[in-house]
Order: sequence, then structure tokens, then C-alpha cells
Amino acid sequence: MTQTHFGYETVDENDKARRVRGVFDSVASKYDLMNDLMSGGLHRAWKAYAVMLANVRQGQRVLDIAGGTGDLALAFARKAGGSGQVVHTDINEAMLRTGRDRLLDAGVILPTVACDAEKLPFESNHFDLVSVSFGLRNMTHKDAALREMARVLKPGGRLLVLEFSQVAQPLRKLYDLYSFNVLPRLGRLVTGDADSYRYLAESIRMHPNQQALKALMKDNGFGHVDFHNSTGGVVALHVGIKCE
Repeated sequence: MTQTHFGYETVDENDKARRVRGVFDSVASKYDLMNDLMSGGLHRAWKAYAVMLANVRQGQRVLDIAGGTGDLALAFARKAGGSGQVVHTDINEAMLRTGRDRLLDAGVILPTVACDAEKLPFESNHFDLVSVSFGLRNMTHKDAALREMARVLKPGGRLLVLEFSQVAQPLRKLYDLYSFNVLPRLGRLVTGDADSYRYLAESIRMHPNQQALKALMKDNGFGHVDFHNSTGGVVALHVGIKCE
């Protein structure tokens, strides 16, 4: 059996997807509320910055992977307009249902697809932009997922990866204290689930840092990659351009 990590725990590869699914099944109904509480609302600014950098134009095709509750998909849909296409996907059906309902409440109907980012059910060279927001760190084979994202992009198309990353050195002790002491307690109070938020903190530490993720993207189909730190490196936005 091939082993991988689930937070700090070593698990069988086949078990990781099931356990990640369990985390998001548990938190789906309170996901947006917890994001606001955990980040002090900063996640909205991080996502707004990603949307600005995406610069989606009328008529473009956009794939939102691990789209969860649909906030990025909604923003992209307003930019792409009726002549464009935005596809909202997630591997977790509870998250996808929550996102679909939220989109419908906003008067927006988008194609909504439950799929694994490592095996995308879309044709090659189809999308102008692919985005993945706070989802890449949960994927078992990040290299395979990145290759799939590159495959479905048009030559010269862009991938945006918005993800927790490595904070600046002066902030690390305070950030660790918050992550491992405050977050689980907050999760228990709001969702009744401390373990999922302990996993969140651990998964961030196991995710490649800014430079390592840049290198991983360049090794898996992206010829040029930049990253932009936010909030002292708590979050980084990587932008990769598919090789021509």
C-alpha cells in the first residue's frame, strides 16, 4: 500500500480522499461562517484579489476546481457574462450542493460537476482560466492534479492557485499558537468539530511552501509561474501560464 499524509498522520493513499471528504461533509453547512471567523473576514479580500488578477473577460471559459460554496464561481460568472462559461466543481458533494444553492439564491445557474481534480472530465485545451482556491493542499497527488489542470487549459491559458502557505518568520510562533489552539476550539464551538480544524492547521504545514509550489507547477505543464503573498505569507496566490 502506498502511504501519504492526512495532516500529520500517515495514511493509505486510498483512505485519504475518504477522510478529506469526511472533513468537508462535517463543515459544509458552516463553511462560510467559519471562514469569516477564522480569517477575520480576510478570506474575502484574498479572493477578491484573485478575481482581480484573473481578469476574466466576456465570453471566456473558466473552470473553478474545489469551488466549494461558489464564491469565486459567482464572481467569475459575472465577469464572463452570458457568452462565457463558468463550470463549478468540487469532489465533495455536500460542499457542491451548498455552493449550488448559494448560486441559485444569487440568480445564477452554472454547470455544477462533482469530480476529482486528478481526473478531470473535460476535453483538453478548452478553458481560458482554471482556478483552485484552498483546495490543492487536500489533493493526494498534487502533481497529477496540476497536469490535469494544464491539460484542460488552452495554450497560454492561466492557472490561479490560492492557498495557505508559509508565513513570514516573525509571525510563525503567533500563527502556530492561533492555528493549533484557537482554531480547533473555534471549530468545536461553531460546528461541533474540533478535529476537522486541527486537520486544517496540519494540512497547511504539510503543503509545499511558495517556492516549492512554484517549482511543482513549472514541472507539471506551466512555463511561467509567479506568486503573490498576502497577509505576511499566510496565503499565497500562484499564477501559472500553460506552456504554448
